Amino acid sequence: MDVHGRDLRYFVAVAEELHFTRAAERLYVSQPALSKQVRSLERQLGAPLFERDRTRVRLTPVGAALLPYARRVLADWEEARDAMERAKAEQAAVLVVGMSTSPARGGLLPAIRSRFTEACPEATVRLRQIGWEDATAGLADGSVDVAYVWLPVPAPDRYTYVVVAEEPRLVALPQTHPLAVRESVDFADLLDEPFLALPKSTGVLREYWLALDERPGGPPRIGAEIASTDETYEALVDGRGVCLVAAGNAPLISLGGVVTRPVHGLSPSRLALAARADDHRPLVLDYLRAARRVSNLVG
Repeated sequence: MDVHGRDLRYFVAVAEELHFTRAAERLYVSQPALSKQVRSLERQLGAPLFERDRTRVRLTPVGAALLPYARRVLADWEEARDAMERAKAEQAAVLVVGMSTSPARGGLLPAIRSRFTEACPEATVRLRQIGWEDATAGLADGSVDVAYVWLPVPAPDRYTYVVVAEEPRLVALPQTHPLAVRESVDFADLLDEPFLALPKSTGVLREYWLALDERPGGPPRIGAEIASTDETYEALVDGRGVCLVAAGNAPLISLGGVVTRPVHGLSPSRLALAARADDHRPLVLDYLRAARRVSNLVG
């Protein structure tokens, strides 16, 4: 037996009105069509639901037994429809993607976006540039939904992420620097150099790009703080220090007067797509899933 939601709506309307004409008007159907549908439901159930005579309509015991369950089914269906509409709205919503430096290395960004669009064709993706002062690229204050970040991030338990690229750390230095003539350098050769550092607000990320975990002895001398690609380039050209940079970002600062060289003795950097760990919206999860698919292909 397969009773449709329409059958239950018709039954409940008649049961509440106890009048076929008024119920038909409430449902915006004709009275004969309503009567026909109710008779069809009674045949399916194998029992009459209403007692009818010329003056009134009454529920039978079977109809009275069915009524609370029919109402519950219809109420549950309305809740289900609302949930589906919310899910569809989320699927069609805007996803804000934060970044501090461009993740468009090796076609990474379009590859992720392409797979995301397959899953969410109605969604709109908006890229938002975030200053280097925020190591989470907008995730911490909720200004973005997902973000491309360099690991490690502060308070890592707050986030979930997918590593999308692993790149060597190079050293960027002025073209006039004595080490610039080498094809590569050992990290030990850089220990006495002044370093350009990210803002203190970036915490563990600042420490990572200063290579504190791989640096013997005390902390480095800080020649200047940098909060953008332009500031980094200007500080390098001015000779205020050297800095470590991911290989994929080297073209951004390897302009006139600046060179980059491979560094022996350092672990590679990791670029990740991250989201807040408690954010389970379908749009966010689909973007993470797209990043994971691309990461698996690259890996």
